[in-house]
Amino acid sequence: MPRSGEDVRRRLQEAALILYRKHGYDATTAAEIAAEAGVTERTFFRHFPDKREVLFGNQDTMRAAVARAVAGVPGAPAPLALLAQAFHALRPDLEINRPFAEPRAEIIAANPALRERELTKIASLQGATAEALAARGIPERQALLAAQVGTAVFGHAIQEWMTTPAADFDSLLTQAFHDLRDLIG
Repeated sequence: MPRSGEDVRRRLQEAALILYRKHGYDATTAAEIAAEAGVTERTFFRHFPDKREVLFGNQDTMRAAVARAVAGVPGAPAPLALLAQAFHALRPDLEINRPFAEPRAEIIAANPALRERELTKIASLQGATAEALAARGIPERQALLAAQVGTAVFGHAIQEWMTTPAADFDSLLTQAFHDLRDLIG
């Protein structure tokens, strides 16, 4: 069986989901996750600092993907229009990770400590988004506000997409940005 770093990380994440759903987050140990994935506990800790991070380990990848997507939007659209285009570009990554994201969301929703960690990770994503906008010349204050609002809209579309399996993510994201424009009036 291949032991590439990415393969091991994915197996650990899948094992964690299985065990968290079966026994609950609090009752599951890192050693049990490692055993379920067919690796040692030491290997687990080479990939994740704790059992919470097995659910959040893709955040650095997501931050980098958002930064690339923001940088890759052509022209000079207004910040929220720029973010709408950038977030649409992330759809392929979201689709690949959907089988992990749906049960992950259920586990996080059921555990207050994980919900707190999720908020920290969202703030980190907002920061990366604001930095990417600022790198495009958007004033820092506007970049931060656009990042906060834009990532909230993005998160709203993702939540709706996960609860409606047949829905098209691009349509949901477009509708969420239209709803925002309607709210602003």
